[in-house]
Amino acid sequence: MRRIFRRPSGPAPMPGPIHPPCSTGLCPPVPPRPPHPPHPPRPPIRPHPPVHPPRPPIRPHPPVHPPRPPHPPVPPPNHYVDHGRRPYVVDIARATIGNPNYRTALWTGQYLQLTLMSIPPGGEVGLEIHPDTDQFFRVEQGQCIVQMGPTRNNLNFRQAAFDDYAIFIPAGTWHNITNVGTTPLKLYSIYAPPHHPPGTVHHTKAIADMMEG
Repeated sequence: MRRIFRRPSGPAPMPGPIHPPCSTGLCPPVPPRPPHPPHPPRPPIRPHPPVHPPRPPIRPHPPVHPPRPPHPPVPPPNHYVDHGRRPYVVDIARATIGNPNYRTALWTGQYLQLTLMSIPPGGEVGLEIHPDTDQFFRVEQGQCIVQMGPTRNNLNFRQAAFDDYAIFIPAGTWHNITNVGTTPLKLYSIYAPPHHPPGTVHHTKAIADMMEG
C-alpha cells in the first residue's frame, strides 16, 4: 500500500536572520572595503610605421652630351708650315680647329702625310679615289655624311659622323665627305703613303681642284 505525503498548508517559514543578533539589538557596522590597488601604468603607444617608406631623393640625370670645353684660340702661323721629315709634336685638335684653309699639309714624310682640312657648311671634300693610298680622317668639330663605294655611281656605304669620329677609307674606294652642319667642318686626314706634294696649302676647294686638275 502506497503512502501519500501531503505538504503542509500555509506560508513557508522565513529564513533566519542574516546577521546574528547582538545584545543591544543593533547590527554592528559593516567594515569598509579595502581600496582597490592602483592600475599599473599603460605602456607608451608606439607610432604606427608609415604605409609607404620615404622615397630616396631623386638624383638628376646626367646630360646626354657633356659640355665640350671652349675651343682653343687660333694657333700661330708657324703651325701651318709643313714640318715633315723631322721630329714634330703638336696639339692636333688645336691645330685642326684653328686651320682656316681647305687643305694644309702639316707633316709629309716618306711613307705618311697628315693634312688639315676645313669644309664650309654645305661644302664637301669631293668625290675621289686613291688607288694606292689608304686614308684616315678624324672629325674634330662639326657633323658630316660619309659616302663610300666600289664605283663613283655606287656609293653603297653611307654613315653620319660627328665630333671625335674616325673614318677609314681603303685604297681603291670611291669616297666623299659632305658638311651637313651649320659651322665649318674641321678634320684632319692621314695618307699612307703621301698623296699631296710637301707643303701643300689650298685656301679653297676651287683652288685645290684647279691646282690638282
